[in-house]
Amino acid sequence: MRSPFHFSIFLTTTCLIVLSLHYYLWARLVRDTGVPKPWRRGLTVLLALLGLLLPAGIPLGRLLPRPWAGPVMFILYAWLGLAFFLILLLAVTDGAKVLAGLPGRIQDRPLDPERRRFLALLSGGFTLWGGLGLSAAGLWGATAAALEVKRVRVALAKLPPALQGYRIAQVTDLHVGPLLGRDFVQEVVRRVNALEPDLVAITGDLVDGTVAQLSDQIAPLKDLHAKDGVFFVTGNHEYYTGDVDEWLAWLSGIGIRPLRNERVLIRDGFELAGTDDYNARGRGHRQDIPKALSGRKPDKPVVLMAHQPRSFIEAAGLGVDLQISGHTHGGQIYPFTYVVALFQPYLKGLYRQGGSQLYVSCGTGTWGPPMRLGAPAEITQMELWKG
Repeated sequence: MRSPFHFSIFLTTTCLIVLSLHYYLWARLVRDTGVPKPWRRGLTVLLALLGLLLPAGIPLGRLLPRPWAGPVMFILYAWLGLAFFLILLLAVTDGAKVLAGLPGRIQDRPLDPERRRFLALLSGGFTLWGGLGLSAAGLWGATAAALEVKRVRVALAKLPPALQGYRIAQVTDLHVGPLLGRDFVQEVVRRVNALEPDLVAITGDLVDGTVAQLSDQIAPLKDLHAKDGVFFVTGNHEYYTGDVDEWLAWLSGIGIRPLRNERVLIRDGFELAGTDDYNARGRGHRQDIPKALSGRKPDKPVVLMAHQPRSFIEAAGLGVDLQISGHTHGGQIYPFTYVVALFQPYLKGLYRQGGSQLYVSCGTGTWGPPMRLGAPAEITQMELWKG
């Protein structure tokens, strides 16, 4: 747990960074483009307000009543996504202007003020319309209409012939909260049931809030149908509200079985294991893959549900046949993908290490900006085959 001093340093640093970036946006898109005074004042106030409110986004989402939290959080997080694109495009245009101006600087020829203003208007217009276009595409990519069913075929050497084509539907990173609610969950349930899976695996980050706030929003999960059951493991977000044990009890009450460093035998064909989140700490929660595998049947393949892909480093060393994970969102918004890849050893898709395999889903919902670009939201239909 962070001390109040460390938290205050973190909050101060975050605010300074956010306000500095908003100043950069103001300088390039308002000041340098010569926006008329009435508009200039309004845009200046708006940017300052957004810059001050953004760091308060997560607390606001938890404190405001849901009818208020949804619209407020949508505005703030949609702005966060738009600001990301604007800053990215401004960085590109500013870099291009620096390169274009090098010959003049070398020859000591200052840029004409009118030409400078024209270039500012040109780059500002390109940035604004480009940012709006990318944001619109990202907003569409986060809707239920854009949700994809990703079909993945995985070969397991020890899978018995009787389970050829066994279907696991994976749902992960729904992040039900201020932005995504009951309607989205109902659509996910409808699509999963349409796949007629043998088993449903929910691999964490299901909720961003407490049972009191969100139980009604995720209640449609009780309608999930699978021959061999619906299983759940915690993600890091389940621990942020301190309500994790209440959520586990609530999910059990609607027929979803949490797997906490344990495993179950499925049709005498493979073992399904599940572990607490990689970062779980306190109150008896922690990742313990050796415990989940203790006493495993050596002739049966093991499928491990673990929220974070980084768990695969340990799981592969312990001989897990397949790990299914989420957490990364596939980067969620291109080109932020490259930043995520710096911190995550596995980003999305199927990986192999020795005799072990890992599948990382891009996730079903969103967190932060309600946008997806270059990392489509997915429900994964995984088919197991002997091979």
